[in-house]
Amino acid sequence: MVFWLVAGALAVIVALIVIAPLIRARGRAEGGVARFDIAIYRDQLAEVDRDVERGRLSASEAEQTRLEIKRRILEADRAGSDEAGTAEAARPLSLVTGIVVVLALLGGTAGTYLAIGAPGAGDMPLKLRRERAAEISANRPSQEVAEAEIGNATELADAASAEYRDLVARLRETAAARGGDIQGQMLLAQHEARLGNFAAARIAQGNVVALKGDAATGEDFTDLAELMIIAAGGYVSPQAEQALSAALRLTPDNPRTRYYSGLDLAQNGRADVAYQVWMKLLQDGPPDAPWIAPILEQINDVANLAGLPPPDLPGRDQAPLAGPSAEDMDAAGAQSAEDRDAMVRGMVAQLSERLAAEGGSAAEWAQLIRAYGVLGEADLAAAAWKDAQAALADNPAGLAEAVAAARDAGVAD
Repeated sequence: MVFWLVAGALAVIVALIVIAPLIRARGRAEGGVARFDIAIYRDQLAEVDRDVERGRLSASEAEQTRLEIKRRILEADRAGSDEAGTAEAARPLSLVTGIVVVLALLGGTAGTYLAIGAPGAGDMPLKLRRERAAEISANRPSQEVAEAEIGNATELADAASAEYRDLVARLRETAAARGGDIQGQMLLAQHEARLGNFAAARIAQGNVVALKGDAATGEDFTDLAELMIIAAGGYVSPQAEQALSAALRLTPDNPRTRYYSGLDLAQNGRADVAYQVWMKLLQDGPPDAPWIAPILEQINDVANLAGLPPPDLPGRDQAPLAGPSAEDMDAAGAQSAEDRDAMVRGMVAQLSERLAAEGGSAAEWAQLIRAYGVLGEADLAAAAWKDAQAALADNPAGLAEAVAAARDAGVAD
């Protein structure tokens, strides 16, 4: 409400600034230059009379001078009449022009604000933002509480071979027996993550950081924060935030660290800062970096939370996944059901061959798994899910995306 009162007051001030000169000009037009000239000529007539009294002019000279001055008065009076007529004709046009300008300014300003502004957003001064962020941060659940609420997913572990699960079980025993073995803890963190045991993986990675002490790198802390965030279902806990802070001190330019820091800021009432962090990452690229796609998915929501318009990102859209083109869809419309099914299966087969030969992103593996599920090819979906686990073994976030696709396809619980 205060905003609209201030905006209205400013609008009135602008209107007065534009119209006031026109009103003053109207007053000046009613007098004009001619009236000023006539006043001077009248003074000159009086001066002629005084010169006659002083003996400076003869009666004939005085009469000639008076006639000349009166002639000039008549000319000035005629000029004044013409000037007044011109001013009178221009006056309505000037006022109308002024009113149109004022309305255009006010209407254009209001329209622009409604189009790109946030009319419903409350007042959020910097001090209030910081206070709100501090309040949110103070009341956040811990890492352990968040993990308990999420639960431990078992899809990856269930899909793994019995031999691999036994191998990881022996690795746990060895790592527990050799608590000071950094290499053992690093291996345990990697393999627990491959099984989807992200809570156990983040504990092992925490041991790595603790054992390294001052030798721990920014990458070590970023790995720890990432495992914490995945284990908590995407939530950045206070403990994950501490790991990110340590990573930023050591490697402030690490884009993976900056992405998770932006996520932390967005979740804790500082969407305005998160927006700047993520926009810089989008500008820096490269377009196929693993953090680009999740930023593009969330940047509009972050902009809205920050009271900003959605960003214009020409040429920065996520590369489209392989699929039918507009021409393919047009051709499919004229085909029989059997022909359409064959066309779709052919495109899915091409995607499968490309992923097998060249590899691909987590989104592409998820697309392949879901496609087989839609086609009713459970065996092929299961095989694609197995290949995805191997291809994404070092990408916990990508594995989580593939798990969701496998669940949709019915090949993972």
